[in-house]
Amino acid sequence: MCLFMLESSVDCPEFFCSRPLCWVEHMSLDNETGLDPPGIRIRPVSGLVAADYFAPGYFVWAVLIANLARIGYEEKNMYMAAYDWRISFQNTEVRDQTLSTIKSNIELMVATSGGKKVVVIPHSMGVLYFLHFMKWVEVPVPMGGGGGSDWCARHIKAVMNIGGPFLGVPKAVSGLLSAEARDIAVARAMAPGFLDKDVFGLQTLQHIMRMTRTWDSTMSMIPKGGDTIWGGLDWSPEEGYECCTKKSKNGNNETGAPNDSGNSGNATKVHYGRIISFGKDVIELHSSKIERVDFRGAIKGNNLANTTCTDVWTEYHHLGAGDVKAAADFKVYTAESVLDLLQFVAPKMMNRGGAHFSYGIADDLDDMKYDHYKYWSNPLETKLPNAPSMEIFSMYGVGIPTERAYVYKFSPTADCYIPFQIDTSAEGNGGSCLKGGVFSVDGDETVPTLSAGFMCAKGWRGKTRFNPSGIKTYIREYNHAPPANLLEGRGTQSGAHVDIMGNFALIEDIIRVAAGATGEDLGGDQVHSNIFQWSERINLEL
Repeated sequence: MCLFMLESSVDCPEFFCSRPLCWVEHMSLDNETGLDPPGIRIRPVSGLVAADYFAPGYFVWAVLIANLARIGYEEKNMYMAAYDWRISFQNTEVRDQTLSTIKSNIELMVATSGGKKVVVIPHSMGVLYFLHFMKWVEVPVPMGGGGGSDWCARHIKAVMNIGGPFLGVPKAVSGLLSAEARDIAVARAMAPGFLDKDVFGLQTLQHIMRMTRTWDSTMSMIPKGGDTIWGGLDWSPEEGYECCTKKSKNGNNETGAPNDSGNSGNATKVHYGRIISFGKDVIELHSSKIERVDFRGAIKGNNLANTTCTDVWTEYHHLGAGDVKAAADFKVYTAESVLDLLQFVAPKMMNRGGAHFSYGIADDLDDMKYDHYKYWSNPLETKLPNAPSMEIFSMYGVGIPTERAYVYKFSPTADCYIPFQIDTSAEGNGGSCLKGGVFSVDGDETVPTLSAGFMCAKGWRGKTRFNPSGIKTYIREYNHAPPANLLEGRGTQSGAHVDIMGNFALIEDIIRVAAGATGEDLGGDQVHSNIFQWSERINLEL
C-alpha cells in the first residue's frame, strides 16, 4: 500500500513574529488576479517536512508519520502533497501545476508498488482540494488532467478525510466580514481599540482583512447548500442541541456535550440558521416579528476612506455610511442571504472568488454547466468518481463547542475601520450556547459536525445522485478528551481540528487501513454525535 497525504504548506512563524507587516505584504496576493503580486513570489515547501511541524514542538503530521514509519512506510511509499492554500484550487494548476504533480506522483506510487492502490489522507481544506482533484483528474485537457473516468478506480483504495469542511464553515463568514472569530472578538472586547490601530507595528484587523480578502481559497470555506442545509430564519438541523456542562479528565468544566432531546428551554430558542444577526434583540424573535430593510439594490454613497487609510486596503473604504447601516438594518442573514451580504460589502473579492467556487445545490448534475471547475469542490454540485471499490471516510472530532452563528453590532468610528463587530456583550442564560456573541454547536472547534459528517451520513450514503457508483462511506468520530496532565502535551485523545492529528484512535484507524483493512474491518461507523438525526432533518433530493 502507498500513502498520499494532502496538506497546505506551513509558513514560517518566525518571519511573522519578527516582521509582521512585511509578512502580510508577502503573503497577500494580487487583488485583481488572485495570483502573485508584482515582484513577490512565495511557494510551498515540498516533501514530508512541508507540514510535519508548524513550529518547533507543535506537530501537524509528524506524529502520524512517525507511527506509519513503524509499520514500514518511508519516503518512497509515503508522499506529502503540499499546495499553496492561498490561491484557488484550479489556480494551483495554472500557476504551479500542482494538480498534475499529484496525478503523476500517485501514478508513480501505484506503478512502483506492484499495482497497489494508494490511501489518500487529506486534512482540513485539503479535503476540499482533493474533492476538486478527483473531478479534475477525470476531465479532458486542457481544463482537467485527462485521466479518464476510471482513473480514481484504478489508483485509489480509500480517501480518509480528517476534519473535512465539506459544506464549509460559518467561521469563514465572520472572517471575511470582520476579520474575527470568537477568540479575536474576546481579545477585542478586553482591549477596545487596540486591534483596530497599528500599535507598535503589530498586526491589526485591517491588515488581516487586507491580506485574507486576496486569498481566493478562503471563499472555498463559505457555507454550501444554502438554507436547505444550514437552516432558515426559524429552523435548523441542529435545533434542540444543548450546550451542557460536563467534567473533563482534569477536573475542569467543559461545554459542548451533545444533547438532542429538544426539550431544553434554552436550546429550543437557538436559531442556528441565522448565521448573522444584527442586534441582541432579534436573536430569539420569530421571523414574522423582525422588521427588515432590504439593502440589495441600495445606491452606494460617499466613500468612508480616510486619507490615513490608503495603505490598509479593505473594500469597506468604498462604501458610504448609509450602505453599511443598510446592511445592518437587514437584521438577519441565513446561509443564502449571507452571500448577498458579502457581495454587497466586498464585490471585488466575491466576483473574483465566484469564478472559482460555488455554494448551491445542483438541480441536474448531468447539466453541462457542472463540467466547470468552479463546482468541483462543492460536494452538492458534483458527482463522486465511478469507483465502486473505493472507500471514503469522514474522520473528525466532536464534543467541542464550535462556532455556528454570530450576533453582530454596527460600529462606526472616526478613523479607518471595519464597521461590523461581533457583539461580545450578547450572552445566553445558564447552559446556553450563546457566549460572547457566538452561538456554538457540536464540532471540532473549527468545523461543525454537520459540515464534516453530512455527506458520508446521507448525501453520499448508498447510491445517490451525488454518489452514483455507490462508493462506501464511513463516519469515524472521535469524542474529545483534553490532556489529563502536562505530560500528554496537546493530548492523545483530542478531537480538536489540528490536535486530532495526534489522536491515538485516529492514528490506529489510519494505520489499519494503510495495512490493508477496510471500513468494515474497522467496525463501520463510529458515531458519538447526533449527525444521523440532524442529517435526516435536511430535505435534500438524493
